[in-house]
Amino acid sequence: MKTNTVYKRAYNRCLDRLAELPAGGDLGSETELSDLLGVSRTTVRAVLSALAEARLIALDGRGKTVLRAPKPQDYFPDFETESVGATVEKKFMEWVLKGDCRPGQHINSLDLARQFGVSTSAIRNYLGHFNHFGLLKKSQNGGWMFRGFTEDFALELSEVRELFEHRSVQRFIEQPPDSPVWRKLDQIERQHLALLDEIDQRFTDFSDLDERFHRLINDAASNRFIGNFYDIISMIFHYHYQWNKAEEKERNAVAIQEHLACIAALKSRDREAVTITFRAHLKTARTTLLRSLSRIDAHQTIDAD
Repeated sequence: MKTNTVYKRAYNRCLDRLAELPAGGDLGSETELSDLLGVSRTTVRAVLSALAEARLIALDGRGKTVLRAPKPQDYFPDFETESVGATVEKKFMEWVLKGDCRPGQHINSLDLARQFGVSTSAIRNYLGHFNHFGLLKKSQNGGWMFRGFTEDFALELSEVRELFEHRSVQRFIEQPPDSPVWRKLDQIERQHLALLDEIDQRFTDFSDLDERFHRLINDAASNRFIGNFYDIISMIFHYHYQWNKAEEKERNAVAIQEHLACIAALKSRDREAVTITFRAHLKTARTTLLRSLSRIDAHQTIDAD
């Protein structure tokens, strides 16, 4: 096995596969599972052994019989299955959102590596990704500086986001009824309802839920370019959502309602309803982003005076 994280991700994916099979069904050969999970046969054998120990399957020679469907507690938690890149992304976003980072602020990769508990190369690789989009500038001392965002940049980003997400939602509703995406959609719908019930105390939790909802949608496209581009979408939109604190609770409550309408449309598999609800939601997101830019510009003008 390469790492414990690789094993845990493979284990969780294998549980998803188990959930699609009836009791008494067969998981298939090690070679088939290796291809399905994207790991070596050595890792597959470790996963199968653990599944048998948990009484999820029975091993008999080459047979791998399903004994029961997996339960939520059978899965490794998300934070244990994240790659180094995903960990850096999450910690960096949290640092930006909670640290009130401003355009022109310097970022030290060594300090971030120590703070996040990762290597400096992991930090540099991640920051280099954003440098490609012109969001960061590398300084002579090896550090980085936020360059800030313009209205033109925001409009261009929103336009590409809408194009990509329109394609992703169409692919989502084409998923078969037994696809794991529907179970994940049910789960995230429950999380939206729970957050809406506690919006007065937990409205700041929306940013993470919003990121996971749109990530689920875009992952359905199975398109590497959409997946890579979503990193920049996620950082910028949430960065500015959190920066603009004005009416944050009310704004997040509206977004939750829009998400719930989108989820209902996805479940109906009605293409027109899906197009209408997502178009409306992305229009709101674009407006919020532009409004936050206006507030930032006004704040910087006051500081300059």
